[in-house]
Amino acid sequence: MASLALSGSSLFNPHKTLHSAPQTSSSIRCNNASESLKCKDNGKPITVGRDYSDQAASYPSFLTTPKQLLNSIPVQQKSDTRLRIFSGTANPSLSQEIACYMGLELGKIKIKRFADGEIYVQLQESVRGCDVYLVQPTCPPANENLMELLIMIDACRRASAKNITAVIPYFGYARADRKTQGRESIAAKLVANLITEAGADRVLACDLHSGQSMGYFDIPVDHVHGQPVILDYLASKMISSDDLVVVSPDVGGVARARAFAKKLSDAPLAIVDKRRQGHNVAEVMNLIGDVRGKVAVMVDDMIDTAGTIAKGAALLHQEGAREVYACSTHAVFSPPAIERLSSGLFQEVIITNTIPVAEQNYFPQLTILSVANLLGETIWRVHDDCAGGFEPYSSLGID
Repeated sequence: MASLALSGSSLFNPHKTLHSAPQTSSSIRCNNASESLKCKDNGKPITVGRDYSDQAASYPSFLTTPKQLLNSIPVQQKSDTRLRIFSGTANPSLSQEIACYMGLELGKIKIKRFADGEIYVQLQESVRGCDVYLVQPTCPPANENLMELLIMIDACRRASAKNITAVIPYFGYARADRKTQGRESIAAKLVANLITEAGADRVLACDLHSGQSMGYFDIPVDHVHGQPVILDYLASKMISSDDLVVVSPDVGGVARARAFAKKLSDAPLAIVDKRRQGHNVAEVMNLIGDVRGKVAVMVDDMIDTAGTIAKGAALLHQEGAREVYACSTHAVFSPPAIERLSSGLFQEVIITNTIPVAEQNYFPQLTILSVANLLGETIWRVHDDCAGGFEPYSSLGID
């Protein structure tokens, strides 16, 4: 029987020992969150207790192994004093990983809240004539993080930055992208207007809820897909392609699941048909496709309250699925998501770090993969005016 074969990816599982992780994990990144990162010559990252060779490359982790990355692929060090990366307070650990991969230091920025909740932002270094990248997902608390991003953009614009790119790993308002009932707002368009009017010249987003959200922006949008990182990890588990079936948790995600299945040796596809009675309330009706005796991989762009994916997993078990995996780029994890995901329905819940997961929300089945190298490579390519669709970077998934 044929089996899946892709390369390694970066991952973190808070409940699994080191030997259970694939041997082809992430490369240029901090070994521990508590380790301080120093960069030398604006291009060579150094971590405490470890110094990398001068041949350190800048390839994404899922395209090469760490040994190849550090020793076997000589490439010219990237160094550009016009490139600045600043982090908001929403996901500083991801921002640090991105800077670490790129061999740069995060820009110095002061962000504080006044007693009444107002946000104050001041850049602590000059960005005049620079290409500035602001890393800030609009994850919960969505409104505060969005406002912080807008003020950061305004600060850079008033500091005479040449180009300002809003790097939004998770675009929180993308679900409100159309009118399904009368007198509804289209918040995705409103937020796109706010980001544009604040002064952003470009947006870099990861796995938008729907493709049409890109059209709401009047500025260029680089849409990065997190699928390669998840596919890479699934391939390391060596599940037989004859036993695998990809499942869409609803009809709206069929296109996403079909593309995912095609990358997994063209695996068969199943669809969970559900009827939504209200926001964050889902009712599973029936299953389209055969999952009996197979390993079911449920694919979605985000997990919020986990109602849809949990009820779908229960239906798959009823229909005879041997194991159920849940794969999602964005882990919103609104209550009671943790209880539903850790109830034993899933063999493993695979997510990425576009949204930070609080330590109290860890559970044994949870595996967190890093998209830092993917976003870091995309930033380099945007900065260098390079396309993301030619070999050997076609698997970057950049629209």
